[in-house]
Amino acid sequence: MKHQAILVAGLLLFLTGVQFRLVESFTLSERSSHFVSAQMGGGPVQQQSLWGNGPGRKVVEPPRWLGLALMSVGSVLTLKGIALNRGG
Repeated sequence: MKHQAILVAGLLLFLTGVQFRLVESFTLSERSSHFVSAQMGGGPVQQQSLWGNGPGRKVVEPPRWLGLALMSVGSVLTLKGIALNRGG
């Protein structure tokens, strides 16, 4: 059971890393934008999108290295989970 959890966690991390590599930015909803702004202590939320998502929406641009880091950790955990399932 523990081996399967490691395998699933690895796959989820790897796929999350792929998602971060495929997109350049995420536009948060107004509610999430205000929550993030309140938690991070940022200034007022401004419109930063080209599609006119309305005032109060925050655009998050994750760093390029984050996707690679998640894919690396995810692949190691996935391989470890596979090895534990075969060996035990």
